[in-house]
Order: sequence, then C-alpha cells, then structure tokens
Amino acid sequence: MLKLITKLQANTSGATAIEYGLIAALVSVASIGALSLMGGSLDTMFTAVSGQLDTAVSAMPST
Repeated sequence: MLKLITKLQANTSGATAIEYGLIAALVSVASIGALSLMGGSLDTMFTAVSGQLDTAVSAMPST
C-alpha cells in the first residue's frame, strides 16, 4: 500500500498537463482582451488596406 501511495505522489504528468492548459487559457484570454481593445483601430486599418487593394486591382489592365 505504501508503494502505491509513493508511486501516485511521484506521478506529476497530470499536473503538468493541467499547468500547460492553464497557461494556454491565460494566453488566449489575454489575446482576446488585447484584440478587443484594438478592435476599432484594426478595423480602420483593414478597411484602408482593402480600399487600396480594390484600387490597385481596378487599375490593372485587362488581358
């Protein structure tokens, strides 16, 4: 019985997996928060890039 308890205490692979899961969750929450705060400026930037691409495509000569 003592060997079983000692063996279970030495097994930390489950704890490591949980720690990696918590780190991944924290990174994703931080990413979502940062992108939410920058949402307006990102929208403006992508709209400007889209407009420039539309202008460039329409200016290309037809073949």
